[in-house]
Amino acid sequence: MKSIIITGASSGIGHATAEMFLDAGWRVGLIARRADRLEALADQYDTAVPLPADVTDAAGMQAAFEAFGPLDVLFNNAGLFGPAATIDEIDLDAWAQVMQVNIGGMFIAARLAFAKMRAQEPQGGRIINNGSLSAYVPRPNSVCYTTTKHAVTGLTKTLSLDGRPFGIACGQIDIGNAETELLAQLKKSQPGTDTMHVENAARSVLHMAQMPPEANVQFMTVMATNMPYIGRG
Repeated sequence: MKSIIITGASSGIGHATAEMFLDAGWRVGLIARRADRLEALADQYDTAVPLPADVTDAAGMQAAFEAFGPLDVLFNNAGLFGPAATIDEIDLDAWAQVMQVNIGGMFIAARLAFAKMRAQEPQGGRIINNGSLSAYVPRPNSVCYTTTKHAVTGLTKTLSLDGRPFGIACGQIDIGNAETELLAQLKKSQPGTDTMHVENAARSVLHMAQMPPEANVQFMTVMATNMPYIGRG
């Protein structure tokens, strides 16, 4: 049975992706802070493994990865948007929190997955980072989030290169306007925002995860058809 750990699995894209993989017969490790939500999902599936942890807590994350066992795929998904404002209006503590979760948390999860995949037999695996269209097309008033998503792209490219000797592939999915709780807040402030069902994002992650070892989706963009978009420069 194939196995995957998903961070941010208690809501939004992470929750939808967890359900998609569980329905496809995978063993799924569920990482998030809200243990009750993870337990509720695990009650519905025999192959769901709740692993309550904060992605910024290195010790807690290590314990979660060790408890899960062999790992085929990490979906490095957890993140937050942060304050929607111009840079001069952003509190430094809020800035630091977004950096800690979106970069620090992703680094911790990727580091643990890389080490496990390198050491296990057979060696190898796949890391899928959740980027964003903001990695190259920022929204107004999104300086915290956008900065972190550019960093995620750097993480993806480096892991993709460094993982080659160990059979570890790394790719990034850039998602635009999937229907989640986070996007619902955006739609209130920006009426008429075009969206897509979150299952489209989850299905795309499953496609990336099911690629054979000799193939890798380095970058995938999945977005609402009619949302404003400018391609990678």
